[in-house]
Amino acid sequence: MFIKKSMVKWASVLMISTVLAACQDSETEQDAAEDGQDQTADSGGEEENSHDHEEEEHDHEHSNGNDHDAPEDIDIQGLADHYHTGDTVNLTAELNEETDNDHWHWYIRDNEDDEWETVPDQENSEFTGEASIDGQEIKAVLFGDDHEAYAQSSPAKIVIDDHGHGDDEDSQRIYDGYFEDDEVEDRELSDWEGDWQSVYPYLQDGDLDEVFKQKAQDDEDMTEEEYKEYYEEGYETETERIVIEGNTVTFFENGEESSGEYKYDGYEILTYEAGNKGVRYVFELTEDNEEMPQYIQFSDHIISPEESHHFHLYWGDDRKELLEEVTHWPTYYPSELDSEEIVNEMTAH
Repeated sequence: MFIKKSMVKWASVLMISTVLAACQDSETEQDAAEDGQDQTADSGGEEENSHDHEEEEHDHEHSNGNDHDAPEDIDIQGLADHYHTGDTVNLTAELNEETDNDHWHWYIRDNEDDEWETVPDQENSEFTGEASIDGQEIKAVLFGDDHEAYAQSSPAKIVIDDHGHGDDEDSQRIYDGYFEDDEVEDRELSDWEGDWQSVYPYLQDGDLDEVFKQKAQDDEDMTEEEYKEYYEEGYETETERIVIEGNTVTFFENGEESSGEYKYDGYEILTYEAGNKGVRYVFELTEDNEEMPQYIQFSDHIISPEESHHFHLYWGDDRKELLEEVTHWPTYYPSELDSEEIVNEMTAH
């Protein structure tokens, strides 16, 4: 009887232990399942947050199809009158009022019929790009904390004018002074109409040193210092500004101005020692005016009717004597250009 009772007792203990172990395993599996569900929920939450963030950025950058409904209270500074292909475009967006908002985006489109596209990695008030498409438009948009457009600029248009000196071999040939006499045509004074500034002050200030450095690298016949001396003699003038309007030419010198009326007096083709040629377009004073020269002669590397972008000017009272001047040629660029833009113009040629 003792043995049978003992066996029953141990059998009962064994059954109880088995049941407890099974219960423990079940609880462990349930806990693991619950932990898995929690982790999945957490992961799903992270994915959802990430998705929401992406959607938020997408909505931020492309709200209203990038046709932003915001006042045009932003001015674009630094836009050049024109660029050459490959020039760097540096722009600054300036808001007309104070604000704590500082989240900027720049947008670009190839023409006014295209959709605006966000410019990547341009998220402050400064824009840097490359001039590559004539007529391309750029605008700046400032966003508020609600990710809605707070203010925008009107589109700034990039104008590219390579003056025919880029890939156009024929125009480059003429610019370099290699042309036939019968290619030369008459021109009117309106080709030089505008407000022009002398580049001589920029040379004196050292702003054109980059130009002379490039010339020395391209042509080892002269050093950078020699080029600077050569152009210093050529550019030297006290006439710091010239305004041409209609037939009237006005010189500004030492704070004083004088004007005169001029008429076309033909052109002269000159052949230089190097074998290339140049054209002088001559205009004669039409009135008795001791303050103005009797003749002014333009040379701008152009030989047919075309708007000038810079010019060398010769002036005096002896027409023939002026034609013999080849070492002193005061040079003028549009007055709205700054030193950096003038350097870009010069190095493009």
